[in-house]
Amino acid sequence: MPTAHSDTAARHFLREFWLALGGEPRYLDHLQLTGEGALASVFPVTDFATAAIAAAHLAVGELIDQAHGTSPAITVDRRLASFWFSTSLQPQGWSLPAQWDAVAGDYRAADGWIRLHTNAPHHRQAALAVLETAAERDAVSQSVLRWKASELESAVVDNQGCAAAMRSASAWREHPQGRAVAAEPLLHRTRAPAAPAAAHQPNPARPEWIVPRERPLQGIRVLDLTRILAGPVATRFLAGFGAEVLRIDPPGWDEPGTVPEVALGKRCARLDLRDPADRAVLEGLISEADVMVHGYRADALARLGLSAERRRQLNPGLVDVSLNAYGWTGPWRERRGFDSLVQMGCGIADAGMVAAGSDRPVPLPVQALDHATGYLMAAAAVRGLTERLTTGQGVQVQASLARTALSLMSFAPTEAQPSALLPLNPSDYSDAIEHTAWGPALRLKPAGQIDGTPTHWDLPACALGSVDAKWL
Repeated sequence: MPTAHSDTAARHFLREFWLALGGEPRYLDHLQLTGEGALASVFPVTDFATAAIAAAHLAVGELIDQAHGTSPAITVDRRLASFWFSTSLQPQGWSLPAQWDAVAGDYRAADGWIRLHTNAPHHRQAALAVLETAAERDAVSQSVLRWKASELESAVVDNQGCAAAMRSASAWREHPQGRAVAAEPLLHRTRAPAAPAAAHQPNPARPEWIVPRERPLQGIRVLDLTRILAGPVATRFLAGFGAEVLRIDPPGWDEPGTVPEVALGKRCARLDLRDPADRAVLEGLISEADVMVHGYRADALARLGLSAERRRQLNPGLVDVSLNAYGWTGPWRERRGFDSLVQMGCGIADAGMVAAGSDRPVPLPVQALDHATGYLMAAAAVRGLTERLTTGQGVQVQASLARTALSLMSFAPTEAQPSALLPLNPSDYSDAIEHTAWGPALRLKPAGQIDGTPTHWDLPACALGSVDAKWL
């Protein structure tokens, strides 16, 4: 395996990402990487972040080239890319809630370690019911000690909860799900069947799309059915280049620790997809969308009557981008999962523990699987739109956190640490105050720059469910 921490690593990842997206290698020559330092990790996280953000910007650059006949210069700052993989928001006079529920975290089991993900109330209750204990960390710790890690993982998952036993990379390679993920491409890309002649235009439900040079996604409608964290990162990026993003959440759902971070540039509504009337509203939104980004488990939308075939029937030109935690094949393809759980299960946390000489799991310094996958999904959406300009056909793209993890882990862990990033300072933030629904805030300057096409969000971050579920 190659070693980590160099621009060589960033270029390696970028080439892998771009080719997985179906991009032409010649566009890689239009990119410059700047900045010094890196996040401290046994894996090249800063290089990974830089490459993922670069891939999304390359996709926008390609779109501009296809529409205007000129390929713009693109620059990505490694340091700012690293910080965007953490948080881009600095509240002014208020604070974000804690990122984690009091019960969530790593616990020592009888034979190893396990992570419980309990941020959602129903996930917390599922774990506590299996452990037969109160929502108190000490009590949970004592209960977990009585279980073998893999047995508790199975019990919590079987009870509709979220957990992951810590495995080594070698154990994951031998695991049935690990083998399934290793056989998958980084991105599953499927072009939709050719539309009928009468519908052979960018989107049969929409007027012809003109690509403005400065706001290349202006006029594009993005339907966002995603929650923490990769999908919202993808749609935030699309909003930054002019897309109209409408996020849909179920009644009662909230993510107080992350919504101010990822709702930038979006309008947020609610629909209950179990209700026939609300489902009909969603079908209407799909029929008029250009891009749909969703993070439901593999067959969840199909069970609601919204299979890939139904979505294509509603909108033959749809660019359909979806996310799954543990991959699209194998026994875990419908398992609930999150970045922190995938890091535990696939060997990342174990590799960090070994390299650090620690007695407990050491994850990545940021949720890099979520963020990187989010930028890959954004790039897939933009590339799908570019292809639709010339073919009139939609495209379906599937990504997964577990497969993204394999790409990061293709570089061997190393104990050698890169030079540290210089800390953030006032000049790293945009001059304008963002008036979010929770109070004023500063937002980091974009990590990527496209010559002649500035990133700009037209709307501040807003609360979930704050608008009606309709297009402007």
